[in-house]
Amino acid sequence: MSRATLQKDPKAVAAMFDETAAKYDLMNDVMSLGQTRLWRRAVLQSLEPRPGQRILDIAAGTGTSSVPLRKAGADVVSADFSLGMLHQGQRQYPDLDFSAADATRLPFADESFDTVTMSFGFRNVVDRGAALAEFLRVTKPGGRLLICEFSQPVNKALRTVYSEYLMAAFPPVARTLSSNPDSYVYLAESIQAWPAQRELATTISAAGWADVQWRNLTGGIVALHRATKR
Repeated sequence: MSRATLQKDPKAVAAMFDETAAKYDLMNDVMSLGQTRLWRRAVLQSLEPRPGQRILDIAAGTGTSSVPLRKAGADVVSADFSLGMLHQGQRQYPDLDFSAADATRLPFADESFDTVTMSFGFRNVVDRGAALAEFLRVTKPGGRLLICEFSQPVNKALRTVYSEYLMAAFPPVARTLSSNPDSYVYLAESIQAWPAQRELATTISAAGWADVQWRNLTGGIVALHRATKR
């Protein structure tokens, strides 16, 4: 079984997700105690997709995050660098437009999209600055960026409980439900090592994005970072 490390070698991360693709959506729902759907709903409300809008959903995995965008009438490209995830997505959602893509080297022309969004995948990118620069390159002037990612709970007591839950509950549950339980140890470790909201906002600004803001969900367990292209 493959297990990535916090060095985030792209081949290792892709191989790990290839092996978890079949049960990935189920595991997300179970491990988040059902919160994943609420977080995705918040993403949808923030994006406000509409007919004629072209959206890049990067790290789309099996395409679950892309479905409501397509239903709203937007033209969506569901991109991921895990071929296993893409194959699983094509089986689940044959009407979606899937594309193999590395976030740090996107195979799209300049200013191709009105919006770039990434949910629960930015944490796995080896070079955040390069990815943010690529997102900026493929976004039209005035276009938007929305990153939904695990973050740092703002309440100290919640942060302690959450950290203990990650390391204590993830492995045994994963062993029961997942074909690759070690991948969820990586998940827990990568969440704990992820920068807090303000630090990530600074990184986004440094890549050239403007009007960077964030909104905490579930007490900061997840945060939505938004920005625009000048």
